[in-house]
Amino acid sequence: MTLNQTLRQRLDERRRRNLYRELKTLAAAPGPRALVDGRELLTFSSNDYLGLATHPGVIAAQQTGAKLGAGATASHLVNGHLQVHRDLEGKIAEISGREAALVFSSGYMANVGTICALVGRGDNVISDRLNHASLIDGARLCGANSLRFAHNDLDGLQRQLQRAAANGGNTLVVVDGVYSMDGDCAPLAGIAELCRRHDAWLMVDEAHGFGVMGSPQLPLAGSIASAGLGQDDAPVMMGTLGKAAGNAGAFVAGSRELIDYLVQFARPYIYTTGMPPAVAAGALAALEVMQREPERSARLQRNIGFFRKRAAQLRLPLVESASPIQPLLLGDEAAVMAIAAELQQRGFLVGAIRPPTVPEGTARLRITLSANHSEAQIDQLLTALAASLCDYSAEAP
Repeated sequence: MTLNQTLRQRLDERRRRNLYRELKTLAAAPGPRALVDGRELLTFSSNDYLGLATHPGVIAAQQTGAKLGAGATASHLVNGHLQVHRDLEGKIAEISGREAALVFSSGYMANVGTICALVGRGDNVISDRLNHASLIDGARLCGANSLRFAHNDLDGLQRQLQRAAANGGNTLVVVDGVYSMDGDCAPLAGIAELCRRHDAWLMVDEAHGFGVMGSPQLPLAGSIASAGLGQDDAPVMMGTLGKAAGNAGAFVAGSRELIDYLVQFARPYIYTTGMPPAVAAGALAALEVMQREPERSARLQRNIGFFRKRAAQLRLPLVESASPIQPLLLGDEAAVMAIAAELQQRGFLVGAIRPPTVPEGTARLRITLSANHSEAQIDQLLTALAASLCDYSAEAP
């Protein structure tokens, strides 16, 4: 069988199982309305939680940053590290309450690079079963003993920590702070306590927590701060700049020693062209807006509360989530695709999430909220969603 025949067979199988993914082409970033394949839709599928991807000041900063060069021209360690990168790293350290930070070109690279730099053969990496794909791949690629525990199961984590101790070597525990498909938070206080007890290191992926939650002292620092923990409790913090910050790229924040170590040993950082200066300038401006306009985060929290209250009134099948990610678990792939298509016909874009992104039998609509959504827009979505669910149930055999 030729390569193309094999690929065609695999693609046909994915279509047959309602798992085939298709690209949607937007004319511009949603704000929250967007032209999608030439039609205006109200979008509830973006990770731009604070509405900064379309902020005029952030866009202007990117335009100014582009004057520094269309690209960084080389890796950070050759000549691709500019003053704007250094300024961005300083701002990240300030917001996260950490000694230092290091920017990466993507969250995937940050996670894989950090895990592979910290542990290897003879060590252990322990992961939540619902971790993001980049954390899963980092655990696979690093060469360490890879152990997993059931989602948010502290007893399961304790058992794996005991196994790791018997294996010997260093142990890294890796979890999402906020889970990207479920929207729930890791029990970080309990996880950190177990890590202390078993002399393990804790790494938290704050992709969906940074800028969205925090503590009174560090209101934008993410789920680690929200859980009352600091740098000593969770020494490795990863975050992205493409979600709440509305730009692109990622970072790792922690002690000065951690950042110096990653510069020496994180291969995706060492061997990749530096972040474009325009992106760094835009991300820096976005972080400054986040600090200057705390009402954005407050408005997002109000929208989350309004959504959940109204959804409960309509008896929609929500899961427990205090984050901007509000999934409706339907289980059946065909149902998810049909209802997402019906919503699009009614003028709404909502993510249809199926395996292998989520486990078998847990297909869902992934609704994401933004500070830029109005209560009227949220109410319109929920009304359309209730009607679409009702129509599908009436037509189902």
